[in-house]
Amino acid sequence: MKVPLLDLQAQLAYLEEDLLAAVSRVVKSTRYIQGPEVEGLEQEIAEYCGSKYAVGVTSGTDALLICLMSLGIGPGDRVLTSPFSFFATMGVILRVGATPVFADIDPESFNIDTVKTAELLRADTEKKIKAIIPVHLYGQCAEMAAILELAKEFDVAVIEDAAQAIGAEYPLVIDGKTQYKRAGSMGTAGCFSFFPSKNLGGIGDGGMVVTDDADFAERLVLMRNHGAHPKYYHKLVGGNFRLDPIQAAALRVKLPHLERWHRQRAENAARYNRLFTEAGLLDQGKVLIPASVYLPNAGSEGEKRNLHIYNQYVLRVERRNELRDWLVGNDIGCEIYYPVPLHKQECLGSMASQISCPEAEKAADETIALPIYPELTSEMQEHVVKKIVQFYL
Repeated sequence: MKVPLLDLQAQLAYLEEDLLAAVSRVVKSTRYIQGPEVEGLEQEIAEYCGSKYAVGVTSGTDALLICLMSLGIGPGDRVLTSPFSFFATMGVILRVGATPVFADIDPESFNIDTVKTAELLRADTEKKIKAIIPVHLYGQCAEMAAILELAKEFDVAVIEDAAQAIGAEYPLVIDGKTQYKRAGSMGTAGCFSFFPSKNLGGIGDGGMVVTDDADFAERLVLMRNHGAHPKYYHKLVGGNFRLDPIQAAALRVKLPHLERWHRQRAENAARYNRLFTEAGLLDQGKVLIPASVYLPNAGSEGEKRNLHIYNQYVLRVERRNELRDWLVGNDIGCEIYYPVPLHKQECLGSMASQISCPEAEKAADETIALPIYPELTSEMQEHVVKKIVQFYL
């Protein structure tokens, strides 16, 4: 049985007619730059995330970049982030001329370690760290309560990298009551990617920034259009970061399905958990599922919450590279997110040899992602687990 890591054809099967109609609507309108589709998506994403404003941009990478540009971060500044993420998280810091500072990850959630974060902030006696970029990896929020407290204490901005986590939630205690806040809505701003593999994926590149700060939102709008207002009058040096209206129209078709897709992914994760437990792999210590996978999708009063949206289902395993080769050889899709942590990337030059983040390095050697997309069948999952059982037992 062939099991792909992701099957967009399965999704297209029931969305094709609506997607083609949406694209046709844009083509016939001749509104090919900005326009009502982008404005409509911005309003819908802001409402979905629980934020006041949303600004559509060209990609998740540019969402992060435009935030750093709008904060005025540049040469001489430092930005604190996780070493275990997609390259864009670090790349945007380097592109504005700032220096990345890495706090190692928590070994269970793979998100940034807030104890290490606090240590680095306290050691920054020259106050060069201007922002924190916590990454909500694989679809689960970082420990935002601690991060927000540190940001307030040290007066730094928080730009949430929520590229993999749209719709994920985190319980914050506000005025003595627990409120479930969605990824991206807790910091200065939140950044999303609509890359096709995401839970909410477009038919090409796309991104979004959400914020509650009206002035920051206005600056983002200027920045995405070369800093111009009105046309040809440039208050700032921005860039061409405009979201394509065809992408906006396609995303508006998909957004109403997002909650169902989240539930299906959570159900698939729960099925994997059960199958691996029944197979005895967990008991024998051959496959260690991170604690984050066990996080219950339920609120304090039992109501269903999207605490984890499972953009990826990731195992920590022994003999990871051998397992990857075995799965590929059996037509089972898998991926390593990420084989080289950011602080060890060649583009950092001599800096790479000076930084140690042992938990990120260990995760890079031991983790592997399995298929988790909504249309994955129970038979497919049973086959995946059967093959992994054959490998280890």
